[in-house]
Amino acid sequence: MRSLFLQTSFVVLTINVVSYFYFPQVLWSMIFFGPLILLGIFDITQKSHSILRNFPILGHMRFLLEEIRPEIYQYFVESDTSGRPFNREQRSVVYQRAKNDRDTTPFGTVENVYETGYEWVNHSLSPKQMDHSDVRITVGGPDCKQPYSASMLNISAMSYGALSKNAVIALNQGAKMGGFAHNTGEGGLSPHHLQGGDLIWQVGTGYFGCRDDEGNFNPDSFAEKANNEQVKMIEIKLSQGAKPGHGGILPAAKLTKEIAEIRDVPMGKDVNSPPGHSAFSNPLEMMEFIKKLRDLCGGKPVGFKLCVGKRREFISICKAMHETGITPDFVTVDGGEGGTGAAPMEFSNHIGTPLVEGLIFVHNVLLGFDLRKKIKVISSGKMTSGFGLVKRLALGADICYSARGMMMALGCIQARKCNSNDCPVGVTTQDPKLTWALVPDDKSRRVYNFHQNTVKSACEIMGAMGLEKTEELKPWHLMRRIEAYEIRNLSEIYEFIEEGSLLKNPKPESYARACDAARSDSFTETS
Repeated sequence: MRSLFLQTSFVVLTINVVSYFYFPQVLWSMIFFGPLILLGIFDITQKSHSILRNFPILGHMRFLLEEIRPEIYQYFVESDTSGRPFNREQRSVVYQRAKNDRDTTPFGTVENVYETGYEWVNHSLSPKQMDHSDVRITVGGPDCKQPYSASMLNISAMSYGALSKNAVIALNQGAKMGGFAHNTGEGGLSPHHLQGGDLIWQVGTGYFGCRDDEGNFNPDSFAEKANNEQVKMIEIKLSQGAKPGHGGILPAAKLTKEIAEIRDVPMGKDVNSPPGHSAFSNPLEMMEFIKKLRDLCGGKPVGFKLCVGKRREFISICKAMHETGITPDFVTVDGGEGGTGAAPMEFSNHIGTPLVEGLIFVHNVLLGFDLRKKIKVISSGKMTSGFGLVKRLALGADICYSARGMMMALGCIQARKCNSNDCPVGVTTQDPKLTWALVPDDKSRRVYNFHQNTVKSACEIMGAMGLEKTEELKPWHLMRRIEAYEIRNLSEIYEFIEEGSLLKNPKPESYARACDAARSDSFTETS
């Protein structure tokens, strides 16, 4: 192809030189051919791309097709149920509910109800009416002085920096309208969060917004912000599903002067929060840190978020709760399938326990140590529908978060450019030319609508099941096809242990080894 280009270029140039003496008008063709010839010469001489050296000009088509491949697949190839990470049906229901459009479907389900893995709940011939506006869950254990009445659905952790200013404003305004909570993410408490909506301030390993010059936790700075009236709960981030054990990443391209000031970090470099905390090094110290934060914020609920990894480590934390008598007010469980603005591919794909197994494990361990009545469980990870809400509540959650669902309510089209600063709809970019497109006054209404309609859908499902309270949901309500001709409920598939069973002997066999290895004075050491 390189030889063909050179031969063609020679012919074109020769024709134009000869034509100059007989048909000068032909020289106008060089307006078209001239740039192409220059581009081809550049392609041949550059040393970065082999395909361009061998296929000058035409090689650019490969890069163009690679660039638009996600759009081609999304709009022309995938079916309603085949897309990833969210299929078209899941995205459509979010858009419809956010806009208050019709969210019904004609002509029956497109799901294959006889496919292995298909899940459903059984309805009752004695359905009930559940008023979604009345469903609130109180978060606050025995040491909490300011318990919080939470919605069953709230905005998951997404930082200002990962999200644009306009996106954060719209989310908080939507939370204010709907009376639900907005998690700040680990990027700190920004002015854009302070739009009147309830806040869950997340404190990550970087202690952004409450750190000293060396990056360590600053109690005075924390106390000043934590006592803001909008801050209703404090969440310590241990890990997140998309990149557990890695720490947060904010690319330098998305770091503005304002964000740097909010986070107390220098400009010009990627902002990487450490994988672990410096304020504590073992479960006992972690409990003391929880108590410290609760005292500093005036007795508001304090909890922690994790993606389940080594089973003995969470058990170690529960042992520390028993030894110190200090308990968090809630535990947030993220799944390995959770989303993020930026994560190494290997971490997203292969590290961290998926949500279902992680949620059941945390619920079981808290129950086994007789702690469940004091501690609420929050589920975080890939929730966009009323059925998804019901499923997570049935498996042990009291409350749910949604991140990407809320992003789609803002207008996210799953372009998957969150880590590039090129988000085409202004949700995950700091480029003012792109964020301009996101109008908070409009999108906040959509966030509110999505929340209201999703909670309403969940309540309608529970009512159809004959239930009147979320607490009545149990694992056996969920059915799953595990083989072509075999159906089981989830209490038959997964193990659910008895209250207090991890404080007795013999312990449930599947938990005994991890319990024996767990120590309250160490996350990892066993001897």
